[in-house]
Amino acid sequence: MGLRAAVLGASGYAGGELVRILDGHPHLDLVFLGAHARAGSRLEEVHPHLDGGDRLLEPLDDVPEVDVAFLALPHGESAVRGAELAESCGLVVDLSADFRFDTPERYRRAYGREHPVPDQLGRWVYGLPELFDVSGARRIASPGCYPTAVLLASVPLLRAGLVGPGSVVADCLSGVSGAGRSLREDLLFGEVAEGMRAYGVTTHRHRPEIEMALGRAVGEERPVVFTPHLVPIQRGELATVTLPAVPGIDRSDLLTALESAYQDRPFVQVLDHPPQSRWVVGSNRALVTAYHDEAAGSIVALAAIDNLLKGAAGQAVQAANIALGLPETEGLPRQGFMP
Repeated sequence: MGLRAAVLGASGYAGGELVRILDGHPHLDLVFLGAHARAGSRLEEVHPHLDGGDRLLEPLDDVPEVDVAFLALPHGESAVRGAELAESCGLVVDLSADFRFDTPERYRRAYGREHPVPDQLGRWVYGLPELFDVSGARRIASPGCYPTAVLLASVPLLRAGLVGPGSVVADCLSGVSGAGRSLREDLLFGEVAEGMRAYGVTTHRHRPEIEMALGRAVGEERPVVFTPHLVPIQRGELATVTLPAVPGIDRSDLLTALESAYQDRPFVQVLDHPPQSRWVVGSNRALVTAYHDEAAGSIVALAAIDNLLKGAAGQAVQAANIALGLPETEGLPRQGFMP
């Protein structure tokens, strides 16, 4: 028998990916599937592609004693429940934004409301394993998908001293699954297909998260210009991050910094050519590279991830593996699928 695991929010996209991963995990036994609106449904009714479809989605208040709990609930619904579980459970990994911020003030600026359990902020480890230490953690706040891609592309370059003073400009593209499974008119097929659009321009909640995480990773906060775009694909994400370059560098310095940062990290691969989001769909990998635009005095760094895996469920399990002292790669897909 392995460690007992629970998934709260099992009816959503990220929750379904958690179920799929944990069902094949050699050290974690999935013993509880929790849901809110879909409580009482069978798994096959919400995720017909998954095995064990006769399993019941149970009310969120009925969580049994478990060793690790994954919260894949909507933003705002994990806070109180996560704080309570953290007192009784060996490890809680929250995929929402409820515990990512370090102060109530920063949370208020991002979400426009007070945090229901402000004393919890700053007590949860930011769960991006390649850049932050999660070993031995009992409370992990899993990063957003956009921050994950932006940070993986840029932090090693900042840490290596290759970036000059100025703003970080992040233009990011993501598939529609990143918006979750709730029914919204602007996400209907007829509204999304054959077009692309920016959204949350200057106001997206991931901008303050990126600013906070950059500051914690490199010891210096920088202004971030963040523009997300919705593209008509199911899943996958591409971040293009433009940073000011220090004089005298070339592309080899950039690739060396990325390779040095990720040489022992099994889920990040450094390329010498631009990555495609299609190459990582179905895997927990991130593909990164960087270019030096000498004429503009800029660095252009790129990262591609699967927003539901490295940007959500896969990264949550990766962080849990490390926190629990298990092999980092256990249970996680390292290869995607094409076409």
